[in-house]
Amino acid sequence: MNKNIPQNNEPNEAPNTPGKGPVSDPEIRTKEPILVRAHREILMTRKTRWWRFGIVAAIYLLWVIWLGNYWFLLGLPLLFDIYITGIIPFTWWKRSPNKAVRSVMSWVDAIVYALILVYFIFCFIGQNYQIPSSSLEKTLLTGDYLWVNKTVYGPRVPNTPIHFPLAHNTMPLVGGDSYSTLIENPYRRLAGLRNVESGDIVVFNFPAGDTVALNFEESPEHYYSLIKKYGRERVNSDPQTFGKVVYRPVDRRVNFVKRAVGLPGQRLRISHDTIYIDGVAQKQPESVQFLYLAAFASPITDEQMKELDITAGDVQEITSATERAALRNLLPKATPNSILLQLPLTQKMIDTFSASGQLQDARKLNELGAMASIDLFPEGVADKLGWTLSNYGGTGMLIPRKGMTIALNERSWPIYNRAIRNYEGHTNSWLADDGTVYIDGKPAETYTFAMNYYFMMGDNRDMSQDSRFWGFVPEDHIVGTPMFVLISFDKDRSIFSGGIRWNRIFRTANPDK
Repeated sequence: MNKNIPQNNEPNEAPNTPGKGPVSDPEIRTKEPILVRAHREILMTRKTRWWRFGIVAAIYLLWVIWLGNYWFLLGLPLLFDIYITGIIPFTWWKRSPNKAVRSVMSWVDAIVYALILVYFIFCFIGQNYQIPSSSLEKTLLTGDYLWVNKTVYGPRVPNTPIHFPLAHNTMPLVGGDSYSTLIENPYRRLAGLRNVESGDIVVFNFPAGDTVALNFEESPEHYYSLIKKYGRERVNSDPQTFGKVVYRPVDRRVNFVKRAVGLPGQRLRISHDTIYIDGVAQKQPESVQFLYLAAFASPITDEQMKELDITAGDVQEITSATERAALRNLLPKATPNSILLQLPLTQKMIDTFSASGQLQDARKLNELGAMASIDLFPEGVADKLGWTLSNYGGTGMLIPRKGMTIALNERSWPIYNRAIRNYEGHTNSWLADDGTVYIDGKPAETYTFAMNYYFMMGDNRDMSQDSRFWGFVPEDHIVGTPMFVLISFDKDRSIFSGGIRWNRIFRTANPDK
């Protein structure tokens, strides 16, 4: 009898196959029928290996149930082979006589395993996200790194499942798309813990980021504002200035983070900076801030900037003698020696500076008529009606709700046409010169929405690009909600002089909830 086959249940040693019990000679294995080899491997697999398979299989089964696509149960035999039978030679390199091959492949194996794990965590559990701008200050600060929970609202099944897990839409270092559109899934969201609630801070894909001029992808001037300013032909034909113009699938559009202030089916308006929902005034978040013209008796110190989380770039001193003379008249308590600043302030900051006698006088810029805005949403309506950042929405703008039906006419089309055409896919739709609305090329008097929509705003109200500029956020753009701050860096300071905001680490990302 062949001496390489174990006799009397006495196993051979197998130093190159950790986690397994007795394994026969590779030459014998390749000559055995697959079922015979599988049966022998099952009998010889250690109990610890069975336990590991059982845990992984249970997690995988729960994920398939959550996903609701039972075709993925076909992956269970593959897991069984990986952990138990070993028919597919995934670990061929462990038996290689070449030490360099074993060393290199061990690293490749670990990296691939880590990337697969990260892929599933980032797609279905959560991921980190950096605050790039000051639109939510002082609730969240520029330089905050957040942990975004995707299970609260339910994770989306990826529109583009083939993608590099550590990049959003661009490959690091080498550039180019980090995803493939070879396979694209329709929008579907798995079961979550709850729906978006009023006051939630929400991470979402930028709705106006479907078409992108790459040189402006991270700029407040998105593609649609660029073509309005420079013309479609120039933007599309001048890649040196604007960059290549590309289309982004929903889940590959730039991530934004704002506060949900209006929910599906609600009517929203803003009057003197107070948000009204269905006619009821809403409480302002504690850290909401507005731009002020302020007179100070002495300069704001570096220590005060650090203590109050004031971003140096947001503070502008008015030094022109002509401007000082004109603006000082707007601040009755200012003196000729006052330091005149334009800066965003929260009520807490105003109280702190006032208590010390440092703040002499302050007025909101929008009260002075300096915040009159153009190009607000809806285009052609907001400007005509004189809406501004602080007085917006007229008697109340109705936010679309799934299943809600609206009348289609010259008044409603400017408000809802982007939702109908761009977000719900009825691209062949328009408003005719005679006032008739066409949906999919056919006259229509009403439209019923297929998705829920939200109205998002930043807490830094006068320095936030939000729904007041680009409209409603569709539910298929919702990514998740930030739970806490992982770490926070102050870009105005070095690491060794207060560059890390230690007091923000693991702080809740939404203290108002």
